[in-house]
Amino acid sequence: MTTRRDPYEDFPGHIARTFAASEPAWPARRTAPAGAPNIVVVLVDDMGYSDIGPFGSEIPTPTLDDLADQGVRLSNYHTMPLCSPARAALLTGLNPHRVGYAHVANSDPGFPGYGMTIAEDIPTLAELLHDQGYATYAVGKWHLVRDSASNAADDRANWPLQKGFDRYYGVLEGLTSLFHPHQLVRDNSPLDIDELPEGYYYTDDLTDQALSMIKGLRAHDPDKPFFLYLAHNAVHGPLQAKEEDIARHRGRYDEGWDALRDQRFAAQIAAGLFPPGTALPDRNSEAGLDVPAWDSLTADEQRRYARYMEVYAAMVDNIDQNLGRLTATLEALGELDNTVIVFTSDNGGTGEGGAEGTRSYFSRFVHHPRLPGDWEPDVDRDPDLIGGPRSLVHYPRGWGMASNTPFRLYKGHTYAGGVRVPFVLSWPRGVRDGRLARGLRTQYQYVTDITPTLLELAGTPRPDERRGVPLQEVDGASFAPVLADPAAGSTHPEQYCEMTGNRSYYRDGHKLVTLHRPGTPYDDAEWALYDLRTDPTEIHDLAGQRPDLVKELAAAWEEAAWRNGVFPLPDGSGALAHRHPADERYTRELRLLPGTPELERYRSSRLIAFRSFEIAVRLESYADGDQGVLVSHGDQGGGYSLYVEDGRLYFAYNEYGRLHETDAGPLPPGTRDILLTATAEEGLRWRFSLTVDGAERPVPGSVHQLIGMAPFQGISVGIDRKSPVSWPLHERHRAFRYDGRLHSVTYRPGAPGPDAPETVAKTLREAAAAFE
Repeated sequence: MTTRRDPYEDFPGHIARTFAASEPAWPARRTAPAGAPNIVVVLVDDMGYSDIGPFGSEIPTPTLDDLADQGVRLSNYHTMPLCSPARAALLTGLNPHRVGYAHVANSDPGFPGYGMTIAEDIPTLAELLHDQGYATYAVGKWHLVRDSASNAADDRANWPLQKGFDRYYGVLEGLTSLFHPHQLVRDNSPLDIDELPEGYYYTDDLTDQALSMIKGLRAHDPDKPFFLYLAHNAVHGPLQAKEEDIARHRGRYDEGWDALRDQRFAAQIAAGLFPPGTALPDRNSEAGLDVPAWDSLTADEQRRYARYMEVYAAMVDNIDQNLGRLTATLEALGELDNTVIVFTSDNGGTGEGGAEGTRSYFSRFVHHPRLPGDWEPDVDRDPDLIGGPRSLVHYPRGWGMASNTPFRLYKGHTYAGGVRVPFVLSWPRGVRDGRLARGLRTQYQYVTDITPTLLELAGTPRPDERRGVPLQEVDGASFAPVLADPAAGSTHPEQYCEMTGNRSYYRDGHKLVTLHRPGTPYDDAEWALYDLRTDPTEIHDLAGQRPDLVKELAAAWEEAAWRNGVFPLPDGSGALAHRHPADERYTRELRLLPGTPELERYRSSRLIAFRSFEIAVRLESYADGDQGVLVSHGDQGGGYSLYVEDGRLYFAYNEYGRLHETDAGPLPPGTRDILLTATAEEGLRWRFSLTVDGAERPVPGSVHQLIGMAPFQGISVGIDRKSPVSWPLHERHRAFRYDGRLHSVTYRPGAPGPDAPETVAKTLREAAAAFE
């Protein structure tokens, strides 16, 4: 039953027939507590523990050095081992499985811990601060909306503006090119960009946008505090940096990762980050995660690998430069004194570049059970291209090991290399009023503690309900007492963790942890036990000596897992490759008209991934002199395009950085129909054919399919936007918009190929049934 509310109900003034006889009243405006600080959270992606000056790095980070000197370093801060879960925990104060982020927001197996949606009874830090009168801005990587919900037709329920932010600018997905970001979003709308300006660099752009938001706020309101969530995509792969930044680091890493690790560890001991007697573990030696001695590499390998690290260092350097721009602006506004600045990383440094690194990021960054023997996870490129817009590189995991000095293993693991990261907090006014005592803290704290801590520093308690909805309790605890008093105890005495089957449980200095091998049982035999009070680098396994404690902490992990929605655990069933049944609609035939904005990456990929397909290009009528790109899909990391130049039709296929261009011959005037057919063959290959008005045009050979995250840039009709498929064509014509009369481009997805995940799964099921 509907109701009708009296428009004068609860009005505190007086209503008469005229203004003169009435008495006005105004509702109280929402304002933050007097003196509430601005809050800036700078979250870097995939940065290891030792990558900034305050934590032992040789990379110049003068801005972070100053913030650390004037504030606090948490040397025992822990996070989740992967992107989306860490972000969900940071912004809500809840364990990520409870929020629905057991994994990155690129899967949908259909279980509560993998829901990838922040529920209404779990407010974000932005929502809570906004409720208390803060302006709220998010800039950079979001990665809290599932990739299948990142397109412009989605309901946007989990986009930044629906989660408490007034403004947003950045990339919704987990990674991007720093020279040609694939889908930039402003507020609630993807931007339709043909070309980016000369000299564009994404990290600089994010800072420009953040500064614009802050300056705009101050132009309109001199008092309103703000919360800025500045989430850099750097230093996530692909590694790309400006040439002038790379130049400052030339030659810095010629001695290799072993020497770098020793140097950083010595600096950490000298800085008091670890007690004397702490040991540096041997190089990572676990199968598939191992690192060779630097001296065992060839001279060519050493030169190339050092180049990768020079690019990485340049990215860190650039982040610090941009942080300096931000603090200088706050200083100019007179607000640096009362701004809480937090700097940290979502997880530890990564080993995803493999043992030798790659100049072809998307061919390395794939997960398929049947990669063929001729698959190339690296593509030879001119060394001068490493780090620039034409190469998508990542460093060998030896540099990831050095990044995580002094800890073992990498991102994705629950060992310290995956979860212990740098943490710096600065607040000059807090130092003066006694709420922050400068210096080093060794207390254990966790990523879920950030929201409760910042709410306490802002003087805004978390309510029990919001807009009539009872709120979920938080798992984190404010460490404001630790900030104020170096002698205060940790406010977070125990914590479970799980990521892709890797598990851990921390309690009062002891840590139970696994390095889970896919397909093996989840049992107590895989637990290792460390006393972090005397062995912070996890070298001496005490499981055999303390079976009682192993049993106790394993039972605590099990209880916490059920309480937090961790189950079911990943196994060999391939569930993480599953998608919502509704996603099948993305494999239907799709007609695109000229002027259609670029399709989002995931939406585009469903039309071609692991399957045969056709692309039918319909022209109104080709005329002499018409030229340009008819359709493009992808970028320098992999893709394809059809274009007309000087009266001839060309097919370009970028095979993860290796460019194949086919001259398909002249187009006769009056041409109407061009058909590109891709046939999926065994071994993850496509064989292409072309017809022009029904007449065949040869396309020689076959090529590896584009799988995983490739093609990364979505489909464009009548143009090749931003990062081009063919760099030579880009140099000649830039985006090369088609100037003829293009009617439409139609995608016709065909049957899944022999190596499609569903085909492989069916084969495995049939084999298992036959065996039984």
